[in-house]
Amino acid sequence: MARAIDAARRHTLQILLRMPAGVLRRMAGRPVEIEGNVLDPEMQLILALQRVEGRPFDERPIPSGRRALLSSSRAVGGNLPIGAVTDRDIDGPGGPLRLRFYTPRGLTTTSPALLYAHGGGWIYCDLDSHDAVCRFLAERAGVRVVAVDYRLAPESPFPAALHDVEAAYSFVTANAAGLGIDPDRIAVGGDSAGGNLAAVLAQRAAHGGLGAPPVFQLLIYPGVDVAVKRPSRATFAEFFLTTRFMDLADESYIPAGADRTDPLLSPIYGDLTGLPPAYLVTAGFDPLRDEGEAYAEKLREAGVEVQYVLEPGLIHSFANMVGVGRSGPEAMGRAAAALRRALSTPPSVPRQYRQHPVD
Repeated sequence: MARAIDAARRHTLQILLRMPAGVLRRMAGRPVEIEGNVLDPEMQLILALQRVEGRPFDERPIPSGRRALLSSSRAVGGNLPIGAVTDRDIDGPGGPLRLRFYTPRGLTTTSPALLYAHGGGWIYCDLDSHDAVCRFLAERAGVRVVAVDYRLAPESPFPAALHDVEAAYSFVTANAAGLGIDPDRIAVGGDSAGGNLAAVLAQRAAHGGLGAPPVFQLLIYPGVDVAVKRPSRATFAEFFLTTRFMDLADESYIPAGADRTDPLLSPIYGDLTGLPPAYLVTAGFDPLRDEGEAYAEKLREAGVEVQYVLEPGLIHSFANMVGVGRSGPEAMGRAAAALRRALSTPPSVPRQYRQHPVD
């Protein structure tokens, strides 16, 4: 029944978002402009519909909020075509750890791969909420995608999620040949909290302790600084990613008394030298915009090749909106194209990393 309701919501959204631009603008309401950016009418309409659907997910008890967010993700993501999807449990730090493998249509040979960590503030979302994102990236980039069902807070606070993602990366790199993956073309990526985990993972792998480092980072509006609240956190706090949501995520994931500048929590304070190239995208109406841009600049200063993209009219969570409208799929299409380019050929020199202890 729940899936049928989600499908009906998606069908309604698809009809609305296919309206001519002028009609869509009138339906969305008066244009919203902040700091020179105009909110995309598709995003504005989606936000308006969410407000009339009932109690926001982040105002509910966490289990109920998780169900509500999964429903919303399915409504905007859909069931995109894919060659194959298979689940597999591996030994994780906290018990069985589920990985989901996506193989694009027509792929029968060894291929590059993306290890993907989903968003959700470390407390929401799972393999199902981000199923459409992974399907989209696999098909559009022509690579295998491996999604990680890491443990969530508050049941399993920091560093449980990071340890799970590291275990998944170690498994994939150690078993690449048997998984149909080219060991010399493995990327890491994620959105929001998953972008945080991917950024930390890239640093850890590049500096030793997890095997060979990845060759690329796909960072989608990553949360990279839990120590400093930059202006965008307040300016755009009512565009899906609310202050309430962010505070709940911090309280649930970060232990009391933790050093918030710890690079394992805030990768912007880590050692950024020697990291692989990155595609880092932020949204114009996203509280995490400023720290994402700051991280891109820090990477450049450390000599890392970075393609930084601001999607000016979009909101946080546009990565999930690949099943409706035009704006979300187009933005994610640009991210997938960058991933395809980065993994299209093996690196010209063997990957190396510096050996030093990692706690």
